[in-house]
Amino acid sequence: MSTDARGWSIRRWLTLFAVAEAVLLLAALAGGAIAMSNLTAARNGLLDVIGPQRLAALQLSTALLNQETGVRGYQLGRQPDFLTPYTDGVREQADAVGQLRQLGAVPGTRIGDDLETVLRAATEWQAAAAPTIAPGAPPVTPAQIERGRTLFDAVRGSLDTQLDHLAAVRDSGRADLDRAATVLTSMLVAVAVLVALLFVVLFLGLRRVITRPILQLAGEVRHVADQDVRRPVNGSGPREIAQLGADVEAMRQRILDEVAELEQAHALLDRRTRELERSNADLEQFAYVASHDLQEPLRKVASFCQLLQRRYAGLLDERGEQYIEFAVDGAKRMQILINDLLAFSRVGRKPGEHVEVDAGRLVDDAVANLEVALSLSAGKVEHGELPEVRVEPALMTAVFQNLIGNALKFKGETPPEVRVTAERDGGDWVFSVSDNGIGIDAEYAERVFALFQRLHTRSAYPGTGIGLALCRRIVEYHGGRIWLDTEAESTTFRFTIPAGEDNGTHDAGA
Repeated sequence: MSTDARGWSIRRWLTLFAVAEAVLLLAALAGGAIAMSNLTAARNGLLDVIGPQRLAALQLSTALLNQETGVRGYQLGRQPDFLTPYTDGVREQADAVGQLRQLGAVPGTRIGDDLETVLRAATEWQAAAAPTIAPGAPPVTPAQIERGRTLFDAVRGSLDTQLDHLAAVRDSGRADLDRAATVLTSMLVAVAVLVALLFVVLFLGLRRVITRPILQLAGEVRHVADQDVRRPVNGSGPREIAQLGADVEAMRQRILDEVAELEQAHALLDRRTRELERSNADLEQFAYVASHDLQEPLRKVASFCQLLQRRYAGLLDERGEQYIEFAVDGAKRMQILINDLLAFSRVGRKPGEHVEVDAGRLVDDAVANLEVALSLSAGKVEHGELPEVRVEPALMTAVFQNLIGNALKFKGETPPEVRVTAERDGGDWVFSVSDNGIGIDAEYAERVFALFQRLHTRSAYPGTGIGLALCRRIVEYHGGRIWLDTEAESTTFRFTIPAGEDNGTHDAGA
C-alpha cells in the first residue's frame, strides 16, 4: 500500500468500502427484487386465476351432470320432485359461467373458446331434453333417450377438453412458479455469498488500515501506563489515529506536569489535614468547656440572682425585681441554648450502634418524656402499627419528641391531637406527624429547619429554635430527609428512613 493511501483519513477509507459494498448490494437486491416480482406474479396467477378457473369449471361440470341426472330420473319416474337436480343444476350452471367470465373466459381466449364449446353442446342437449320434461309431455321414446345420451356425451367431451386445457395451464403455472422460486433462491444465495465476501474484505481491510495501527497505539499507551510514563507515544496509520497518538502524547506530557503539581498539593493537603485534626481537637475541648466549665458560672449567676430575689423581696422596687427576673431568665435560657447546641453538634460525631427497633416503641418513649406537656395541654397522641427501622434509638426518639412537642406547644384553641403514621414508599418508610395546631405558612416551609429560626416571639412560645434543625440533622444522619407537607390539610411533618431488607413485608397501618 502506498504512503499516500496510508495517509488517508478513516472517513475516506470507510467511504470507499461503503460505496463498493452499496453498489454490489444494490445490484444483488435489484436482481432479488425482479425474482421476487416474478415469483409473486406466478403465484398470484396460479392462486387467483388458474385455480379459481379450474374450480369454476368443475362446478360447471357438476351442474351439467346434475341436470342430466334430474332429466333421466324424471323420464323414468315422471315425478316432478325428480326435476329438482335439473333446476338446481341450471342455477349452478349460470353461477359457474358467470365466475368463468369474470376470471377471463371471454371469446378469443382458449379458456373462453372451451367455455363456448361446452355451452353450445349443453344448449343443444337442453333443447332436446326440454320437450321430454315439459308438463303433460308423453312418455319418452327410446329414440329420444338415445339422442339425449348422444348429445350429453358431446357435453362430457367438451367438459373433459376444457378441464384438460385448464390442467395444462395449471401445470404451466406451477412450472413458472418453480422457476421463479429457483431464481429467487439463487439470488438470495448470491446475496448471502456477496455479503459474506464483503464482510471478509471489510474485515481484512479495516484490520490492516485501522485495527492494526490502533492496537499498536494501544500497546504503546499500555506500556506507558504500566511501566514507563516517560516513554514517548507515537501514532501511525490513518490521519485520525496519527492525530490521536499526538493527542495522547500531549496528554502524557500534561499528566507529568499535573503529577508534579499533585505531589505538591498532596504535601499541602497533609499539612492542612494535621492542622484540621488539631482544630477538631480544639473544638472538642471547647465542647467540653461549654458542657462543663460554662455551665457552672451560669448556674452560679442564676443561683445568686435567685438568692437576691428571695433575700431582698419587698425591699427592691418593682424595676429592681424585674431586673433580677431578667437575669435569672437569661441565665436559664443560656443553659438551655448551650445544651441544645451541644446536642446538635454531637449528632453523627460519635456514631452509636444502629439496631432494629419498633418505631411504635420510640413514639411511646417520646410521649412518656412529654408526659407533663401532655397533661398541661390536655393533648392526645395516637399512632397505628408502625414498622421496625434500623436507627439509633435515642436519636430517633428525640426526633419524635421534638415533632410531638412542637405540636403540643403550638396548639390552637382546642386541645392538641397528634397522629403518627407510616407507609412504605419504595425503599423507604415515610413517617408522618400531623396535628390540629395553628399551622405554618407555606413560605416558611424551609425556614423552620434552620438554626435559631423562630416564627413567634419568646413571650408567645418558648424555645431556642434548634428543635427542627436537630430533627433534620438526625434524619439526614440516618440517610433520610424531612420536610413540611404544605399540601396537607393539617400541620404535617414527614420524614423518611431507609427500610431494611427484612422489613419489606411489614406493612404500616394508618
